[in-house]
Amino acid sequence: MDLGLRDKVAIVTGGTAGIGLAVAEGLAAEGANLVLVGRDAAKADDTAAWVADKHGVIATAIAADVATAEGCNAIIAGTRKAFGGADILINNAGTGSNETIQQADDAKWQYYWDLHVMAAVRLARGVVPMMKQRGGGVVLHNASICAVQPLWYEPIYNTTKAALMMFSKTLSTEVAGDNIRVNTINPGLVLTGDWIKTAKQLKGDQWEAHLQGVADEAGGMKRFATPEELAHFFVFMCSDKASYSTGSTYFVDGGWLKTV
Repeated sequence: MDLGLRDKVAIVTGGTAGIGLAVAEGLAAEGANLVLVGRDAAKADDTAAWVADKHGVIATAIAADVATAEGCNAIIAGTRKAFGGADILINNAGTGSNETIQQADDAKWQYYWDLHVMAAVRLARGVVPMMKQRGGGVVLHNASICAVQPLWYEPIYNTTKAALMMFSKTLSTEVAGDNIRVNTINPGLVLTGDWIKTAKQLKGDQWEAHLQGVADEAGGMKRFATPEELAHFFVFMCSDKASYSTGSTYFVDGGWLKTV
């Protein structure tokens, strides 16, 4: 199936590991060129070179912290310099939190707001005009099932991901007439390096059993997804085959969501 992505230019934030790297590889496999964003310059350069060589595409690396205005400006300027613009923006960079509302200070709230919400706002302001010049585009936001089904121990993550979902919906209505589609994907359990690292720290050699217990508690399919499984959905949503989809939120959670 031709997804119509060959020679498109895709920005992927948090694109050097985990879900972001899987999405980048999925897009590259369809012939899309890449702007891979990560905070570690050497890692970003190495990852971009590896993906480009493996898939025969053009991939450029931009070292930037998307939680800052300066980082977002660097992504916008670097994309314009490398490719003249972008057709796809994947707002993927983010991380979990662990706190109570009573204990978390203003600085922690502000950091996650900048990382999960303002990064999307700032990149939209810079990338959407480039998409308009190119005749359209796709913006995808990686939020979380926690945006609607919160976990008690990460109230900041829950709140900022819910705000990202609403921003995505609002942006979609603003740019629908410009042939730009905007959607949100809410993953459930995805087996990234962070999950494995934390499980090993907590349970040592029993880390796999610990993660299976997490999956069992979640219910549904009672397993973690691979990053590649989630990436397949991202790639489809970027493609011509999803041409009538905008302003929506899609759950890719193995049945963890408890509501309809």
